Amino acid sequence: MNKKLQTAGQVFALSCLYVSVMNAAVAVEEVAPAQLDEVVVSGSRTSEKLSKTPMAVGKVGQKELLRDKPKTIGEAINRVAGVSWNDLGNEQHTMGIRQPNSANAVYQYLEDGVPIRPLGVFNHNSLNEMNLAGSESVEVVKGAASSLYGSNAVGGAVNFMSARPSATPTAKVGVRHDNVAGFSRIDTGASNTWGDLGVRVSHYSSRRTTNNWQQYSRGAKDSFTVRGDYLLSDSALLRSTLTYSNLDSAMTGGLTENDYRTNPGKSVNTFTYRKDKTLRANLAWEGQTSANGTTTVTLFTRKNDHGQLPSYTINGCVGANCKGTINNNAITSFGVDAKHNQEFDWLAARVVAGVYVDKTNNTYVSDNLKITRDVASGRYLTYAMNSAAAPLGRRDFKTDITNTALFGQFEVSPVEALRVVLGGRSDSINYNYQNNLTPGVNFGAANESRSFSHFSPKLGATYALAAKTSVYTNLSQGFVPPEVSQLYGTNNVPNLRPATYNNVELGLRSSFLEGALKLDTAVYQLSGTDTIVSYTISPGLSENRNAGKTRSKGVELALAYEAGEFDGRLGTTIASHRFDQYAASTTLNYSGKAMPQAPNSLTNLEVGYKPVAGARVALAVVKQGSYWMNNANTVSYAGHTLLNASGSYAFAAGWEGWLQGRNLTNKLYSDSSSSSYSGVGAYTPNVQNSYTPGAPRSVMLGVTYNFDAAK
Repeated sequence: MNKKLQTAGQVFALSCLYVSVMNAAVAVEEVAPAQLDEVVVSGSRTSEKLSKTPMAVGKVGQKELLRDKPKTIGEAINRVAGVSWNDLGNEQHTMGIRQPNSANAVYQYLEDGVPIRPLGVFNHNSLNEMNLAGSESVEVVKGAASSLYGSNAVGGAVNFMSARPSATPTAKVGVRHDNVAGFSRIDTGASNTWGDLGVRVSHYSSRRTTNNWQQYSRGAKDSFTVRGDYLLSDSALLRSTLTYSNLDSAMTGGLTENDYRTNPGKSVNTFTYRKDKTLRANLAWEGQTSANGTTTVTLFTRKNDHGQLPSYTINGCVGANCKGTINNNAITSFGVDAKHNQEFDWLAARVVAGVYVDKTNNTYVSDNLKITRDVASGRYLTYAMNSAAAPLGRRDFKTDITNTALFGQFEVSPVEALRVVLGGRSDSINYNYQNNLTPGVNFGAANESRSFSHFSPKLGATYALAAKTSVYTNLSQGFVPPEVSQLYGTNNVPNLRPATYNNVELGLRSSFLEGALKLDTAVYQLSGTDTIVSYTISPGLSENRNAGKTRSKGVELALAYEAGEFDGRLGTTIASHRFDQYAASTTLNYSGKAMPQAPNSLTNLEVGYKPVAGARVALAVVKQGSYWMNNANTVSYAGHTLLNASGSYAFAAGWEGWLQGRNLTNKLYSDSSSSSYSGVGAYTPNVQNSYTPGAPRSVMLGVTYNFDAAK
């Protein structure tokens, strides 16, 4: 363990001791601790007090979402300690939760507890399929959670709770504009309940102009969520949710070393794009089916179409001629998620158990492009289909994916202060691959069917040290089956196993000053085995192998304060992410090296002040530590510190004006930095390094009108 982690561990241990001593010494009478009584659902797949949840769960509530009006999902969830959503432009992103920032399939994204994508076709950009305007809250489970949510829930799971209908008529409309970023957005919504039926409609449309501070960065998104709740009886409810999103976005790509330093608004990609159309529908029945027992049955469907001409596949340039690809990936899914929650009087025991079935048809078509560029500027100018000139990599296949799972969790309190949780999930996965082309050298693998199975256990406990303080420990496992693209992206299908990740964590939660100050902190270690990595057999020839072992460890600290006219929050993490084992070829061995794009620290701090009734101003600091850009640990990004500000004022009944200032010091920074330099041979920064520049100083102005018949 490095010195930073040793120091962090010492601080954590001292804080645990300090809080325990303080609570024991003060002899506070038994009162309900406000912070520890916060209810979450993602830690056990049913409503549970945070104080009895033996895992790290961060929550962004409705109050914060309505007050702060985040521009992106990242602005909402990055306040959770240990969460890093990296902005790649127009809601495209990568994620880092107890893992480096990457495109890897190590997270599970959910809407009302149902995965928004099937396994095997993870996409790091898939949170752009969400409608945050239709969410009531967001919960982030940190660490391995496959015992609850199945595959990919390794670094964590992000669960969006759809907003419930209002009891009385409500409506809202809001507009915002940022001239520097070329960004405009309109939000609308309405809700009401008529007798036993409640309905809420939430929508937003955003537009980004073609050329603003960044060239060729146009973007458009329209997103709608409709939720309806129907009370069937005093003990049964029918809930339906429909979410549709249409994203049409440029893909600006990265910049070379020289362009990033001298012209960060430049883009060489004049025509690359991403077009996502997504539709999800859930129908859930929930009712009391036994004494102290509730059953929920959710039917769901997905229909997604993802087309792109990606910037990251443009390569092989010789003079003015380059190669690229254009592809389309379509998904149609049907499934059921059924669970039963049974409470017992004996030792306050509870059982949550259920079954999950997800059947998906996944098609993928890819063709090669001939691309021309301007050699002097590096800008790509035109593209045309030309598979005959570059046949390698052409694909046309479909994969039928079936995932069935049984899960269960048993909770018991042997003594009043102690809560023990034991759970697990057994997943069975089948891929039925069918190649629509003639298999061979150029056009993919032969038809086949392949299956995987895995059991993911969990053991955790919480203990109340005092009325306002609890500790928890958690041992859990996550797993990642091979992705469809990892198996069938080449002509030869590799023999791959699911990668497994073991999570160990110890946490402390407490509140002070009559609940005004809240503390939530944890130390963790996440160890991965059989990690799927790319192994270079010979120059130009590589394959995927289960050849990696990784180890991530760190400390997370969250503080929140609100009393009178002041409020504040702090989320910070110090972490280390390393390859325990990774031989990239017979000559390149990165074992013992730090994993790239893994900041050694992340801090998100905000202080708010309410000078008069209806007004609030806030200053925020975002500090990202340094990290290595390549596996060899020879090229680094120094990190950055950003200063943001916001202000709002409710100036009339229902009306609110607000502004948000970002990067007030106009800092040159990169949202994502990488290097292809292997550590061997000549290092040419302007060829091997790539940066995704962050936006310069900008101010967004907005006005919102909210109507509520109850007020």
